[in-house]
Amino acid sequence: MPVETAERPSARDRLLAAADELFYAEGVHVVGVDRIVERAGVTKASLYNTFGSKEELVRAYLEQHMRRRQERVARILAANDTPRERILGVFAEVEELLAGSQFRGCRFISAAAESRPGDASERVGAEYRAWLWSLFTELAEAAGASDAKQLGRRLLLLYDGAAVAARMDPDRDAAAGAVRSAVVALLDAAIPATRG
Repeated sequence: MPVETAERPSARDRLLAAADELFYAEGVHVVGVDRIVERAGVTKASLYNTFGSKEELVRAYLEQHMRRRQERVARILAANDTPRERILGVFAEVEELLAGSQFRGCRFISAAAESRPGDASERVGAEYRAWLWSLFTELAEAAGASDAKQLGRRLLLLYDGAAVAARMDPDRDAAAGAVRSAVVALLDAAIPATRG
């Protein structure tokens, strides 16, 4: 009687998992193809047949993370009723991430910091930030902000700053508190008391 085994993930999934682990821990350009294929348990030919190049693997890694991030944010938005609560909910998750020892900052910021002009990491990072700005702007508009685009940009900058603090600030609790108070102050100043 044959023993049932769990189906092994595809080479694509294993390559993306290896890329996610190694790129996030060490950097997109630092980690070479040899280390990725070794971690994934596949051949170089599998990587090139699946993605065509390391650059396309980087793109797929960041796009996968962006989809996951968008799904998490959608759950946060669904769990909160008002635009203000939704904004605060997104930042509450950032506070939780700051508290976690495994969080090493934003994958997009890290990858973009290493990129050359026109690299996949720069392009996907720009797409991610445009999505976030749009999200914050839409929430600000729904909350009744007089200048929703400006509030959206300010919230995006705070969001980016929190990700950098997670990477560089030795006192993550203080950084989380500073982000929270800055978001509340921005919302209080930009949204009329009767809205939000």
